[in-house]
Formats: sequence, structure tokens, C-alpha cells
Amino acid sequence: MRLCNNALFTLMLVATALPLYAQQTQPVPAPTQAPPVMVDRDPVRSPDAEPPEPLGSGKPIQKEAGQYVLRTDVEEVELSATVLQGNRIVQNLNRDNFQVYEDGVKQTIISFQHTDLPVSIALVVDNSGSMSKKRPAVNKSALDLIAASNPQDEAFVVNFSDEAYIDQDFTSDVNRLRDGLSHIESRGGTALYDAVVASADKLAADAKRPKQVLILITDGEDNASTLTLEQTIRRVQQLSGPEIYSIGLLFGDEMTRSEVRHARRALEMLSTETGGVAYFPHSMEQVDDIAAEVARDIRSQYTIGYHSTKPSSVPGFRRVLVTAEAPGMGKLVVRTRTGYFPSVRSPKRSSNPR
Repeated sequence: MRLCNNALFTLMLVATALPLYAQQTQPVPAPTQAPPVMVDRDPVRSPDAEPPEPLGSGKPIQKEAGQYVLRTDVEEVELSATVLQGNRIVQNLNRDNFQVYEDGVKQTIISFQHTDLPVSIALVVDNSGSMSKKRPAVNKSALDLIAASNPQDEAFVVNFSDEAYIDQDFTSDVNRLRDGLSHIESRGGTALYDAVVASADKLAADAKRPKQVLILITDGEDNASTLTLEQTIRRVQQLSGPEIYSIGLLFGDEMTRSEVRHARRALEMLSTETGGVAYFPHSMEQVDDIAAEVARDIRSQYTIGYHSTKPSSVPGFRRVLVTAEAPGMGKLVVRTRTGYFPSVRSPKRSSNPR
């Protein structure tokens, strides 16, 4: 099935697991429409899912996955952070080397890990007409990335043009992912933003791993989405969603300078705001090296947790800054998401010791 917004699909969502969105001062307008439905492929959930009941709704204890969860009015935040010294990843820091600030207020770190944690990955690949000659090399690089990742990672494949399809649901089987990536029907426009939000929704609802990553590969700018760039970033932040690693194949003569500039800005914003990185190779030959770098980056991150000093009932975006210092190491740059919206979701917890 494709992304849809009709009554039947809404009922399907309610009957399964709705992605939950945080309270906000100004609600993001829902898209005016979503793509239609087919019957032979799985849906990427609609980006206009219903928000949760607000705090104080009289239901502090709710049943989730067969267990009762007590919700408290304290925000627990978990950050994945990459530390760089120049272009080199730094991997020998400890908890005391880090400082976390939320809206300018220093926070107390309550958990710290530097472990190769398993990840849930969305492989979101442009399937528009201009990608037809690039897909074989793109598919190979995507599979090389999976092969270089943690063996316990799980991934799903979304191919998108003016519509988004799940061509392989969550799996750790590289052969199944290869089959999903091979569903190439290059045609139509580029509904990039809709595909990103719908894939983030699926990660929030179905991922088994608390750490989540979205790999986005495209060769153009969005020209078919119902959502804007700003709405897309906001939705991902509301979900405390995945880090987005973008690979923009913006070389060649297919795009004007203005189109390249707009596409580059969009990919950079999607990645920077969520703690990922945007890459812009000059040829297809560089994509394999980029895929290896992304896999290395994901496996080298620190995981930092803290309890926000603000209660989760206080709405609005919380801006986060993480810094790191270590004797004799010079300037260190920490890359993580720029912030989040308070959420009433019960956080997914890692089974690994802290």
C-alpha cells in the first residue's frame, strides 16, 4: 500500500500503534492530502497521524505492549553524540569530559555509554526518474553500509518518488534488504519530505532498538511533498526521532545552480538539526567511501542521558548543546541533535547496562 489519508487507513493506524507526538504551542498543520493506496506493497505510515492525549488527561497509567506504564511529569532525554577533533573521531572520552545544556541551563548527566549499540535503520532511497542510472551503485553502497554495521542492527527499505513504499520491512537479513532495494521503478517526482516523516513514524512505532538512524539518498530537491522542510524537521524533533544521514548526489547537468543550492540546504538542515551529517559526493565512485564513513560514525557514538530540569508539561522546543573538553586534546566538536519537543511517550530503553 502507499501512503494514504483516508478513513480506512486511519482506522488501521488506530488499531495498531500510532506514533505519538509531543505537546506544542502551535500545532503543525496537517497535510491537505496524502498519496493514494495500492494493494500490493506495504504502507509507509501517513505523516498526519493523530497527536496523543495531553498530560493531565486523567490517564497517568496506560497499557503498552502488554504492560502497564506509569507516566511521570519528568522529561528523560537520551542523546547520541559524535565527538570530532578536526576530521578525526574521538573515542576515548568519559562522562566527566561532557557537559550538557538545555536552553542554556546545565543538566546533570545520569547515564553514559560508549558502546557499539544495535541500531534501527531506515534506508530511504530516491526512486524518481533521474535516479535510474544511479541506483545500481547506490544499492551496492547501501548494502555495504549494512554489512559494515553492527550485526544486530535491523533495517527496512523505503523507495520513494512521488509516493513512498516499504519494499522490505525490518530485517537483519542482507539478502532481503537487497531484494527490497532492487524494486526499482524510477519514475515521477520527488516527495522527499513526506518519505522522511513517514519513515520516522515507522521507526517510532515499530523499531526494536532505541537508537535510530535514517539514511537518505537522493539526487534532487523535493517537488512533490505535502509537507514543507520546516514541518518535516519539526515532526522528526517531536518524535525525538532518528539521526538523518543524507547523501546528496547533486552532481551532473540535470540541475541548475539554484536547484542544487536549494537541495543542498534542505539536506544539510535535515541532517544538522537531527544530529546526522549531509554528504555531497562529486561522483558515484565516492559513495562507497561515504557509506563506510557513515557506518563508522554510527558505531563510534557516545550515548548520554539526562533528566530535564523542566517538567514535560511545559511545552515548546528545548534547545540542546553538548560540549566536551579533555586535557591536551585541543578543540573538540560534539555533534548531536539540536533539540527536542517534550514528549509524553514512554521512552524505549536499551537492554544494555549503563
